[in-house]
Amino acid sequence: MLIGGVIFALLLAMPFVMPLLGAGYLAGLIIKAMLMAIAALSLELLIGYGGLVSLGHAAFIGVGAYAGAIALESGIENILVLLAITLVVTGVVALITGVLALRTTGIYFLMITLAFGQMIYFTLTSLAAYGGDDGLTLWTLGTFFGSDIVQNDGGLYFVVLGVLFLTWWGVFRISRSRFGRVLRAARDNPARAEVMGYSVNRYRLVAYVVAALIAGVSGLLMMQHAEFVSPAIATWQHSGDLIVVLVLGGLATRNGAILGAFFVVIIEEVLGSFFTEWRLIYGPLLVLMVLFAKGGISDLLVPRQTQGKTP
Repeated sequence: MLIGGVIFALLLAMPFVMPLLGAGYLAGLIIKAMLMAIAALSLELLIGYGGLVSLGHAAFIGVGAYAGAIALESGIENILVLLAITLVVTGVVALITGVLALRTTGIYFLMITLAFGQMIYFTLTSLAAYGGDDGLTLWTLGTFFGSDIVQNDGGLYFVVLGVLFLTWWGVFRISRSRFGRVLRAARDNPARAEVMGYSVNRYRLVAYVVAALIAGVSGLLMMQHAEFVSPAIATWQHSGDLIVVLVLGGLATRNGAILGAFFVVIIEEVLGSFFTEWRLIYGPLLVLMVLFAKGGISDLLVPRQTQGKTP
């Protein structure tokens, strides 16, 4: 709780400090990290608490981003309407793919989510009217009843921060709820959960859809921030990046997704500014982190034995 409070206090104070440090560049970097953290928190619900490793989760980010972008191109600008459209479209896609994917478990679940993710990716690349492979530049952005408060020159930073806080708090509350306890029980011993009278598939499907909805919202905000959408946002590599964020931050820890997202974004930015082939350094660094910080950054800051029970 203390680490989370410090993180959000710092993020809340940053807009007052950024003018001294180069506001535009730093704000963009922090928003990028916060958006990655929102997406990672959604995947945390599946992997950390449900034990369902998905390599197609980024597809829902793409669905959310494109649902908002296509609605914008159709003349719909109110961000609340765009949000509703994003949630409906993402929810329908998640429900259809989830019903099919959750017929499998383990490596088969991973592979079928990868297949669905690639199907969605290639569907987005086929949208020639909306840029196809090249993506789509947005000349108009969502507004809040005509106000630019949800745009980069307005209060988008605080909007993203608010969504991050709600996601962080919501995922934690879900993990501590009866639903979360059943989800973890199904992760640890699905047969026993079934014997106790719980429908494991139903609980997993709800978690799958909720995680997809959060990812869709992050996609909408990414579109609003970047003023551009591209099918690249939905690739399986992006899903892999989210898994890396969770592992580095600490799986099934309250602050791991946020810490991992900021670590990845900052390391990529720092190494990229000094080295052309920065991934040659980034890769071994990740290996060392996994080998010597098995509980992730969260465990390095507050060892798990001093945290009490983790969600």
